[in-house]
Amino acid sequence: MSYAGRALVLGMARSGYEAAKLLADKGYSIVINDVNTEQNADQIKELESLGVEIILGHHPENLLDQSFDIMVKNPGIPNSHPYVEKAQNHNVPVINEMELAFRYFPSGVTIIGVTGTNGKTTTTTLIYEILRKASRPVWLMGNIGFPVCSFVPRLKDKDIAVMEVSDHQLCNVADFKTNISVLTNLSEAHIDFHGSYEAYKAMKKRIFNHHTNEDIAILNLDDGEVLDLTCDVPSTRKYFSWHPMRKPGCFILDRAIYYNNERIISLSDVKIKGKHNYENAMAAIATVKELGVESQPIIDVLKSFGGVEHRLEYVRTINQVDFYNDSKSTNITSTQMALSSFDRPIILLMGGLDRGHSFDGLKDYLKGVKLIVAFGETKDRISRFASEQGIASVVVETLDEAVTAAYDSSEPGDIILLSPACASWDQYGNFEIRGNRFKDCVNAL
Repeated sequence: MSYAGRALVLGMARSGYEAAKLLADKGYSIVINDVNTEQNADQIKELESLGVEIILGHHPENLLDQSFDIMVKNPGIPNSHPYVEKAQNHNVPVINEMELAFRYFPSGVTIIGVTGTNGKTTTTTLIYEILRKASRPVWLMGNIGFPVCSFVPRLKDKDIAVMEVSDHQLCNVADFKTNISVLTNLSEAHIDFHGSYEAYKAMKKRIFNHHTNEDIAILNLDDGEVLDLTCDVPSTRKYFSWHPMRKPGCFILDRAIYYNNERIISLSDVKIKGKHNYENAMAAIATVKELGVESQPIIDVLKSFGGVEHRLEYVRTINQVDFYNDSKSTNITSTQMALSSFDRPIILLMGGLDRGHSFDGLKDYLKGVKLIVAFGETKDRISRFASEQGIASVVVETLDEAVTAAYDSSEPGDIILLSPACASWDQYGNFEIRGNRFKDCVNAL
């Protein structure tokens, strides 16, 4: 194997580990650097066997110099990081794991990219499940928890890659291009990372990078922000909407989902409930129809698909109290959607990283909430917000305490809903760890 150059991988985790393996396979000399010393011992041993130099616990001041040919940055690290600025000064390209993987994709792979403020994971999973049901050669990857680099050795010509793509991933792309891009919706999120809502939207728009009229944009016709952002993209546009429309795409009429003039399925037969989930279903249908999928696999999946882990996930019922894990709701809009999905009394568990964001957007969605249990960094602000809305609250430090307090306050027929409206990083490494902890606590009751 010929020497390809020198690469710095900034941030380990799942994506950095997979990026380092791919770079090693392609002939790079690699240094991987992470300030966190708590890493998977087996992964470290494997990378060291591949000749990867691993530096943990700090970012050495003199590590990054002109000897590097490329830097692969973890999507969660902002572009304001000193290494990013130093790389730019040395003309070292800064990309992420998704961009790296794309550069080694077989040319015949069809790429479907799904982004948006909410609904990404459910929409991405529905597209994948429908294509799988239709016996298409499809892979599920991206921000959904499966690093794209890990699929490069397995992908073949004519395969389909279905990717959840976050705004963080879109920060450091150059050549990355989809064949079909889905934009589910837009609302304020991750302002602390991007600096402004306009910058956040500009990142989302990169899902249409390098599109021509031969590429497809699947868009939410009912979202004015989506329409404004995409008014000048060159893609061929298809839509989904709650209203019958002249434009090509998916819509709802008489409590059923239609694609163009074909009735696909009654809303009563769609297993996942709620306005947002019907929108996710429409986005998925509009996408798979672009690949010529017949309606029966769509119907079969929508009748059986029960949702995504950590997104309004039913956990169990104890003494006629139902527990739902919505740990993936890390912003106000997601929690609005969760609260809109129930018509029974709710005990709401909220809290997490304090980004300084307002909770006022929840005011109109609290009609069914009888108690708010606040935990984490935002607990005191949430408690004040609850008081302003005339809702009782309990303040605790940890999620474990929150589950116990919620159950102690519950009555038969109640819903206990973890929908934090905050990121997890004050106490947990990610929303999955938080959601799994919630389920452990519920199952221990």
